[in-house]
Amino acid sequence: MKETWFFVDSGYHTPAFNMAMDEALLQWHSQGDIPPVLRFYGWKPAGISVGYFQKVNGKIDVDGAKKHGIELVRRQTGGRAVLHDQELTYSVLVSEEHPAMPASVKEAYLKISRGLLEGFKELEIDADFSIPEGKQQAANSAVCFEEPSWYELIVEGKKAAGSAQTRKKGVILQHGSIPLEVDEEKLFDLFLYPSERVKERARRSFGDKAIAINQISKKNVSFDAAKYAFKKGFERGLDIELQPFELNEEQLAEVLKLENKYKSHEWTYSR
Repeated sequence: MKETWFFVDSGYHTPAFNMAMDEALLQWHSQGDIPPVLRFYGWKPAGISVGYFQKVNGKIDVDGAKKHGIELVRRQTGGRAVLHDQELTYSVLVSEEHPAMPASVKEAYLKISRGLLEGFKELEIDADFSIPEGKQQAANSAVCFEEPSWYELIVEGKKAAGSAQTRKKGVILQHGSIPLEVDEEKLFDLFLYPSERVKERARRSFGDKAIAINQISKKNVSFDAAKYAFKKGFERGLDIELQPFELNEEQLAEVLKLENKYKSHEWTYSR
């Protein structure tokens, strides 16, 4: 019999709410209140999630973000800033002690990302795992946000989904973005560069490094269609059954309380 995980279909929410929901689910799973969770969500308004240890000043064009109506939020996972706009975002929360989860961060990343691989297959997109050239002996090395890291999903040699992982309170949180469309002009308005020439060079090279689903799919993939495909993909890739889970009033109140932390200037700018 397959193990049952909770499936949370959050729909669209603010950046602060989305990060608060991930933290609340992590807490509830750590306490044993809920089983492992797969969550899908979108961002409204669009957001930039800043890595847990990343500096905002000198890296993010805050004025550019405001111009585009994009909100900043700091996430629990590391790495560099990511624009979340026209995409499906996923979160997986599962105990470090789960028998199917390897102790190694890299191998756990591979295990969870099999759900992504199967989701791409469901969309009839030929994806594969990346193994960064020259980094076979440096699994935890820092990699540019435009380039695939260990076991991220690539299509035609280009990054098609980005993920990040952390471990807190005995729980693995892995979440990431699956872009459906990419607005390159907007994207490069959000990051600071030494000069306009450097910015333009980075923008031109971006198309050789990253790709969105609707650039490669034979048919247009909507947000709902992506959810359906990747839900099936995670069930198949992780060999689980997903049971819909909706928060009760008390749980929702807990998320809304946490949302205030993620809205705060101190959390986003002053860590």
